[in-house]
Amino acid sequence: MKLLDPAPLSPSLTPGGKLVVTIDDIAFGGEGVARVEDFVVFVPFVLVGEEVEVEVTEMKKRFARARLLKILKASAQRVTPACRYFGECGGCQYQHVEYAAQLELKHRQICAIFERIGGFSKTVVAPVIPCPQPYGYRNRIMIRSQWDKFKQGLNIGFIRADNRLVVDIEECRIAEPVLSAQIQQVRANPPPKGGLKVVLRVAPEDWVVPKDSFFQNNFHLLPKLVEVVRERLAASGARHLIDAYCGVGFFSVELASQVESFAGIELDQQAVKAARQNAARHQRTNGEFVAGRTEDLLAGLLKRFEAGSTAIVIDPRAWNCCDRPSRRRSFMSRATQRPWRET
Repeated sequence: MKLLDPAPLSPSLTPGGKLVVTIDDIAFGGEGVARVEDFVVFVPFVLVGEEVEVEVTEMKKRFARARLLKILKASAQRVTPACRYFGECGGCQYQHVEYAAQLELKHRQICAIFERIGGFSKTVVAPVIPCPQPYGYRNRIMIRSQWDKFKQGLNIGFIRADNRLVVDIEECRIAEPVLSAQIQQVRANPPPKGGLKVVLRVAPEDWVVPKDSFFQNNFHLLPKLVEVVRERLAASGARHLIDAYCGVGFFSVELASQVESFAGIELDQQAVKAARQNAARHQRTNGEFVAGRTEDLLAGLLKRFEAGSTAIVIDPRAWNCCDRPSRRRSFMSRATQRPWRET
């Protein structure tokens, strides 16, 4: 049997071609999804229902990418971004969306991920808790320096949205204001060359946090975050706690008084040392911190604790938890050897 060749695509579906499309959906990461003759085109900085003019920038076998040229029909949920670098800087993807709509969008995306990867019903995912301060909240940023041969000087800022070059910035609207002041200090005393990274951080009070170790990036949401996790832990009736990807021990320390014993797991050796110091500083003596990968250590800890009375808090960095299919399979197979309570 002879297979028919696929129908030729529109001549506009080539790099440099211009199209008018309607956005049907928003993909994880913020790109809008449009379809041209059943061919998917990804477009950044748009909303569902918008009609936009775009220029194709990249063609693949199954999809294309395009840049936004003009909004022909705007969504009622579109707002003016607060940041002057939005769209050029690659740090933010949703500033053009009103905040309530952002929360709904992210909730749908998280539901879809849990359903697709874990088989969880979307009914178990609670609504996203809003930040009391949508701007000026982030307590840690990393800026980069890069030599700009055209202006014969350094660009100091974040990676651009459309390539791997650095966009030159003077402030960051989602960062704590003190960090924007630190950006100015870096600009006044720039690194000696391009290619260097500078971490700027507001240190949390009463916590030991090594320079390169993780801590919650939003102080404004921390009280609510702890409140919700405490409620879930209390409702579970668990007597033991495993704090996976524990960092410097934040959840272990905050929740230790609610359980008989706890164990924190963390790959970062410096963070493990800091976690032990934080536990001592806050007088938490009913647990321990172990260094290693959660995927390797979790099954062993579940054998030590009474699994039916053990709660697990999973709070990884974005790239830590099962970042490859093989790790996801390993994590699930080891973790499900015995029952546990999820918090």
